[in-house]
This record gives sequence, C-alpha cells and structure tokens, in this order.
Amino acid sequence: MLLTLKQASRWASEHLNKNVTPANITYLIQYGQIESVVDNGLTMVHKQSLEAYYSLDRREKRWKDELGNELNWTLSFEKFKEAETTKHVHRLHPYKGKFIPQLVEYFLDSHTDNFKKDIHFKSGDIVLDPFCGSGTTLVQASELGMHAIGIDVSAFNTFISNAKVGRYNLTHLYEESRKITDALKNFVATSGILEFDAKLAAKLTEFNNQYFPVSFKRRVRVGEIDQKQYGAKKEAAFLKTYRELVAEHQIDLQMPSDSARFMKQWYLPGVRAEIDFVHNLIQEVEHPSTRNALMLILSRTIRSCRATTHADLGTLRKPVTTTYYCRKHGKVCKPLFSILSWWDRYCKDSVQRWGEFGKLKTDTFQHCLTGDSRTIDIFAMLKGINPNFTEQVQKQRIKGIFTSPPYVGLINYHEQHAYAYDLFGFKRLDELEIGPLFRGKGREARESYIHGVAQVFKNCKRFLADDYDVFVVANDKFNMYPTIAEMVGMQIVNQHKRPVLNRTEKNRGSAYSETIFHLKRKKD
Repeated sequence: MLLTLKQASRWASEHLNKNVTPANITYLIQYGQIESVVDNGLTMVHKQSLEAYYSLDRREKRWKDELGNELNWTLSFEKFKEAETTKHVHRLHPYKGKFIPQLVEYFLDSHTDNFKKDIHFKSGDIVLDPFCGSGTTLVQASELGMHAIGIDVSAFNTFISNAKVGRYNLTHLYEESRKITDALKNFVATSGILEFDAKLAAKLTEFNNQYFPVSFKRRVRVGEIDQKQYGAKKEAAFLKTYRELVAEHQIDLQMPSDSARFMKQWYLPGVRAEIDFVHNLIQEVEHPSTRNALMLILSRTIRSCRATTHADLGTLRKPVTTTYYCRKHGKVCKPLFSILSWWDRYCKDSVQRWGEFGKLKTDTFQHCLTGDSRTIDIFAMLKGINPNFTEQVQKQRIKGIFTSPPYVGLINYHEQHAYAYDLFGFKRLDELEIGPLFRGKGREARESYIHGVAQVFKNCKRFLADDYDVFVVANDKFNMYPTIAEMVGMQIVNQHKRPVLNRTEKNRGSAYSETIFHLKRKKD
C-alpha cells in the first residue's frame, strides 16, 4: 500500500503518539531509511516500509539482545522528536559529545517522573558541572529554577555556555543582525559570486536529477549500486562543467596548505573576505551582550562554511575546492562560496531560540568559569563575577553535580572548534584536556584519565554540601568509575544504563549505551 507524505506523517504520528511531519518522512526517504516511489510526480511511501522502520518493540528487543536486559528503555527518550532534544538554545551552536537536555531533566527535576521514589534536587538548589562543555546542565538548571555553576578548561566552551544562558535585548539584537545582513548582501553583490553560485546550482540540479533520482539511496542500501564506484564516476563526469564555470567567472580557489592559521587552510578566499567583513562590523556594535551574541552566530556560521565535504564536517580530512560526490546526500555537491545564506538563517534562528528560552528561564544564576576543574577555587573565581551569589553559595553550598566527563580517547575538544579559536583569538589549552583523542585509549591513557577525573571530584568535594548527590554520564567500557569513586571517597549507589538512539558518529546504526552513575559520600 502506498501513502502520500501527508498520509505517512499522519500514520506515524498516530503510531508513535507524537507529531511526525511530512518533512520528517522526507528526511527518512533522503537517507534511505524507508522506501518510496514517484507516481505522476508525487512521492509515495510504502506503508510496509514505514511499519518496519517504526516498529518500537522490535527496536527495543534488538538493543536489549545486544546490550543486555538491564537497559533502561525509559531513558532512551525515544518519543522525543529531534526538535525537542535540541530545543531552544541547545541548538545555538554545534558541539560533539553533549548529552540531551531530557537526561538532565529526568535526574534533576522531582516532577519529571511520578514513579521516581528518590528526590535529590529541588528549586533553589545549586548544581555544579565541572565538565561544562556547551552548557546543557546550566540551561536546564535555569528551566528548573536551580542555580548552576559550570567549569571548563576550554575558553570557547565557556563562551558557548555563557552565551546560551545570557540575557539579551532581542529587539536590539535583531536590528543589529539585520543591519549586518544588509551590509553583507551589498558586499557579496559586488563580488559576482552569487551569479556564479546560481549557475552552478542549476547545473548540479539538472545533473543530479538525471543520475541520482529519489530511488538511488535505497538501491545503494540494498546493494544494487556500488556507491563508491558509481559516485566517483559521476563526480568526475561533472568536473568539466564546474571548471568551465570557475574559469568563466574567475573564481579564486587558492588555499595555502602550509599556513598556520586555520582560517587560511579551510576557507576559500571569497569566504574569508566575507567572514572578515562581518567580524569587523560586529566589533563596531557597542553593547557587549549583543556583540557576544553576534559573535556566537558568526562562529556557528563559519563552522558550516569550511571547505570540506558535508560528510566530514565533524572530522576534517582535507580542504575541498571542487564539486564532489557526497555520501551524506547521495548526489554531487559543491563547496560553499558565500556565508550569506547561513549567516542570514542562523541570525533569525538564534534570535528565535533565545526568545523561546527567555519564556522558560527562571530568575536564577548560571555561569561557566574558565579553568581547570582539578585545581580551581570556585568561590574565589565566583567572587569576581557575582559577590552576592558567592555569599549565597558559601552558606548554602553546592547540592550536587550533574556532568559528563570526556570519554577516554574519543574527542579532541579544542580541535573540534579550531576555527573559533582562530576567530576569537582564544588561547588553546589542549595539554590540560582529560582523556583527549590524541592520547589514545591504551593503559597509560586510561590511568591518566582515572587520575584526572579523580582529581576533579576531589577538588569539587570541597565546595559540596555534606549530603551531596553526584550524577556522572559515561560510557565506562573500561570499568574505570568504580576505581575513581574509591579514590575520591565516594560510593556508587546506583547505575542506570541507557540506550543512545541518536548519535552523530558515522557508526550511529550500531547499538550503543552509556551509564549514569549515582555517587554519594562513602559511609564510614
């Protein structure tokens, strides 16, 4: 039985008891997850394919078969749409390795689950995240009426976190963003890049419609087409057209590979010129909070504009200056030649997200400190930022911790935002990262990780209330956290193993879990 996109979205919404839009169905078709056909120009979906994809019982059983029956499926949050797991400011800026806000809500909010017997936090409490990352704990604490302190060794992570929970005059921010957008439009118009880009896009659309129809990804998935071989062949076939257009419009593609500056290595000359143009205009904005908000938007913009393939945005391989076969989209794609569309889109989206969060945030204090959580004096650092709150936290003490330390040997946290360090001029402290990718996962790296995380919790204990609760999100495949707990005088009182359904890594189809460890002071 065939369904239209609208009928398919209605069926899925009723089946899942949540809203599934036609756009969600189109996404699944695009990535080969469900089968479709084109009938008289109308995209139709096989109902059987829909039923197979949305079979919840089958999915849960498969994951438990692979990962064990102790898997807590409630903590999968499978009924939440992507828009809910990246709600309001949580999607202001990309960040690898962050957990979803629903996880914080579940363990911090006493009203989240009526079946939870233990209540560990309440409104007015102070929560600490010593591995703050992009500020998820801080944002959710504000929603829940709790104060929150974050710490991160990365200056850019601190900037992201504080930008999310900042307070803005959104009318002023919108007006300033429109002024810059209008100026950028005029700047781009004089370069001739838009005419070139439009011609290239039209040629690509014609080419892709012919050689990469809607059915292409499904045929790759079932093995009818060798994607690598076919994609390389069509990529080569289009290059002649691309080079002719580049020559006709005299597009500069020169990028020095030996430059020490990230911006010169990973951005086409025309794109760099636009970035510099916008950056200079932002520096002329008088109000500091508006200026910071605009800089975050620019950082988000330039991350999307690096000269790389769509599939390699997360882990850069080599600069791309020609059209290429894109494994992510299953067609030939092009490099990005202007930041205008992304800047304009992110300006509007960011103002909207800050507005949505503004309706939910409470009159509480959240701030992320830049420093090493192994040694930082939280009270001393806070005193220079908010003396009144410092007095409160010294009397009240920090009720507990909700955090997700780095996973050993998985991510280089400074390197993932190398473009931003170049843009902002922040000092990099890669050597202070705990468990970075460049140190690997060997015995020495694991021992260093255990020691580092233990030092963090030892230091943080100085600022906690006596009856503290610590929640740590980790994929502890090396069984390190029992040792860490013992080293810092804590005991693991509970463990919650949750399936991670939506991953950004390329192996996101494999079953994967993480554990939420609940730790308390070790009893004498």
